[in-house]
Amino acid sequence: MTKVTLRYDLARSLGEEDLENIALVHRTYGMSRVQPGPRQNQITVDYDASRLMKKDVEAVLTRHAIPIHLGA
Repeated sequence: MTKVTLRYDLARSLGEEDLENIALVHRTYGMSRVQPGPRQNQITVDYDASRLMKKDVEAVLTRHAIPIHLGA
């Protein structure tokens, strides 16, 4: 297992529904931890890079309506 940690800036503050969606993200094989970052406008994601690529992680977060800013 190759653990990777990513931080994403949020487009808005997380609400109750977002926290419920974060719980659903953990059902994805290879996603080990998703939590609000040290600053309230960030989210931290730990995942298994031997199972997922960065674009896969971003797709999972987007599919679950987590309001991340994606790099251009």
